[in-house]
Amino acid sequence: MNRDQILSALRERILAFATSRVSRDHAEDLTQDTMAVLHEKYPLVSELTELVPLAFQVLRYKMLDAHRKALRHGEYNQASVEGLPLADTGDDPVTQLDQKQRVDRLLSAIAQLGERCRELFKWKLEGKSFPEIQTVMSQSSINTIYTWDLRCRKQLLALMGGSWD
Repeated sequence: MNRDQILSALRERILAFATSRVSRDHAEDLTQDTMAVLHEKYPLVSELTELVPLAFQVLRYKMLDAHRKALRHGEYNQASVEGLPLADTGDDPVTQLDQKQRVDRLLSAIAQLGERCRELFKWKLEGKSFPEIQTVMSQSSINTIYTWDLRCRKQLLALMGGSWD
């Protein structure tokens, strides 16, 4: 019996042993890995009495390695995705109502402000800087814009009831 015939018969025994321990697909992979190691690292071993124990030792090492890898990756205690509830990305109804009420209060308060304050807030919300607002409002001093901003914010806060919340 030559080495190829021995390895062919040995492959069937390795596959049967591995299948008794793990799933068929995984056993096929382990058997293939074991045979690759025998071909690459032990080409000079050709006696049946040496090849059988060597093959099964390599297989056991491969199985232990696969087990450790599965433990590291957490494959043994994974929960099914179908069984988990979907996360609600929206706010709860109480938070939504609270936010809507704050926005309504803010819009009502802004409607009560004078034209200059409304324009100032509009430009700030558009992302304009104070020097840009100074130019748009045709003011010679930027301190005037700062003062108007402070007064408008105080007035808005008072119209909202003294609190932003």
